[in-house]
Amino acid sequence: MLTSDVSLGKIILPKRRLFMLSTMTSLSSKGQIVLPKEIRQSLDLQAGARFFIMCEGDNIMLKLVREPDPQEFWAMMAKEREWAESVGMNQTDITKAIKSVRASHK
Repeated sequence: MLTSDVSLGKIILPKRRLFMLSTMTSLSSKGQIVLPKEIRQSLDLQAGARFFIMCEGDNIMLKLVREPDPQEFWAMMAKEREWAESVGMNQTDITKAIKSVRASHK
């Protein structure tokens, strides 16, 4: 199995196993699919893990959704706040921008 360190700016994520697995599974009468044990263990999946599901044609893709790390979130917010201040944006500008985007999606 291959492993890889993933770097996001200054954040280094732990080594993860990179693998390709071909196997068969089936859909239960309740619409459930079992993920193979190797995948569950490699990704440290527990009951209740959440996924984003995309479907195109007869292809189905699952994307694991993990709860963000609060420290990572606040670090990101501080960086964005610094950027906003550096370009002269204030709270009123940000509120207007949010309202504009929300209005365009109605």
